[in-house]
Formats: sequence, structure tokens, C-alpha cells
Amino acid sequence: MRLPPLPADEWDDRTRHAFKGLLPRAIRNAEGAGPAMGPLARHPDLTEAYLGFSVYLLFRSTLPPRVRELTILRVAHRRGCAYEWAHHLQFGQDAGLTLDEIEAVTRGEAADDFDRLVLTAVDELDDKSELSDQTWAALAERLDEKQRMDLVFTVGGYILLAIALNTFGVQPDPER
Repeated sequence: MRLPPLPADEWDDRTRHAFKGLLPRAIRNAEGAGPAMGPLARHPDLTEAYLGFSVYLLFRSTLPPRVRELTILRVAHRRGCAYEWAHHLQFGQDAGLTLDEIEAVTRGEAADDFDRLVLTAVDELDDKSELSDQTWAALAERLDEKQRMDLVFTVGGYILLAIALNTFGVQPDPER
């Protein structure tokens, strides 16, 4: 691992405070932060700023959970982020995706027309950093303006996270 989690004996009050937006007080520590957030403990100011955005994307976004998880899984696959993929497999199932549907994400395929559109949107954003007028308009048939904005930011936010996790060398939890 290129950037390992901050050792437990180096956590201080500032470090614990940086995780307040994501972790309950009882697990604001090296063990509770886990392998993905542990390296962020090395930079509390960045962590605090980033987690506010990340928590919004995962817990308060206007996207339906199924759309959010299709989006995240497609980003994880395209970016080769093993941790993100493993972590969101269960979230995807909890959001109603079957294992067959999740496997199809790796091929950019979906039986459902709207799911396929979501995957296309992820691919366009990742490839070109924008959506085509056609894709934007097609998304508008099922997603309102705020949801489409949240989709764009979810793709970008999870690309950012994939870059960080891959660069830091974060691997999936052994139990996942």
C-alpha cells in the first residue's frame, strides 16, 4: 500500500473531528475508518472537506438508490477500482440490482432501457467530461433537473475517489 492508514497512535482530536460527517463518535478511530478512509486521516483538513461532499453523494443525493449504485459500479469498473467495486456490490444488491445485472455493468449492458441509458451517461462523462444533448434529454424523461445534476456529480465524485483509492493502493476488505 502506497499510503497506508494513519496508525492508531497518531490519531488526535483534529483527526477524529475530520470524520464527524461520516463516522459515529465511537468509531472515529483507525479501526473504524477502515482501509479506504484510514489513509485520509493523514490529512484532516482535506478529509473534512471531502467527506461532506462524499456523504451527500452516498446518503442525501436525489438519485434513486438503484441509479446511484449502477453509476458507482460502472465508474468502479471503468476505473479499475477494486475497493470501490467490492464495497458497492452489496449496496447495489440492497438497491435492487441482481448479480446478473451487476455483472452486465462490466460489459456496459443492461436489459432495461433506462439502466442502459444510465450506463451510457457514465461512459460519456468519463470519456468526454460532458453529456451529449441526446443523453441529457433522454435522462430528462425519468430524472428531474436536480437528479441529473446529482448524476453528473456522482460520476465525477466516484471517479475522484477511484483515482485516490487506486493511487493510495487501497484494496478490498478481505471479508468482502
